[in-house]
Amino acid sequence: MAGELYRDVGVVLRTYKLRESDRIVVLMTADNGKVRAVAKGVRKTKSKFGARLEPMSHVRLQLYRGRELDIVTQAESVEPLAPMLSTLDRASQGMAAIEAVDQLGLEREPNPQLYRMAVGVLRTIAERPAPLNVPAFYWKLLRAEGLEPQLDACVRCGEGPPETELVAFDLNEGGVQCRACRTGGSVSPGALAIMRDIFGGRLHQALALDESPLTHEVGSLATRALEHHIERRLKAVAMFERH
Repeated sequence: MAGELYRDVGVVLRTYKLRESDRIVVLMTADNGKVRAVAKGVRKTKSKFGARLEPMSHVRLQLYRGRELDIVTQAESVEPLAPMLSTLDRASQGMAAIEAVDQLGLEREPNPQLYRMAVGVLRTIAERPAPLNVPAFYWKLLRAEGLEPQLDACVRCGEGPPETELVAFDLNEGGVQCRACRTGGSVSPGALAIMRDIFGGRLHQALALDESPLTHEVGSLATRALEHHIERRLKAVAMFERH
């Protein structure tokens, strides 16, 4: 309801300038979904909370609810942003993760799971910028959207190992294919094994992998699968090899 004060906690997804000293902050919040709010005066050097409202920041907020844009009246850091900015790998992975959250979050529509996933992936990246942090996150986002890929049997005929080799992945069909049914692009047995780890409760095993052609393959497929779902290109995934 417009005109009321409320509190929430959220992750800053992006910001952009408004007038001379203000900034619009886009947040994924725990209780209010995606929120756009004006942070007044934050571009001034004496701003009390400008530095707390940078992309990837995890913040506790008080806001005044407006008709279109809310207004940030208080902002406190929940955890420091510094680890995310300590290396280029961490920063680029973090930006790729929150861009996806931004694309999937709906304005003022509560999605506590998406908020928790955003916080979780940023903490994981801060701890260790593993090659599969973001690809695994993309696959988990797709599962949360009800789009978990079929990985154990051909999505068309239902045949699978050991009798039938799975050789392709079709984004339209949403899963792997055998040679006879193939319409999608090639996928290697090694990449499929990693994806099964991600979906099968062995995420730590996947995140322990060093960078390799297989991690690039999984990353490229995850990016294309998410882009296929949102029907647009992601800007922050230059670190992933595209095919």
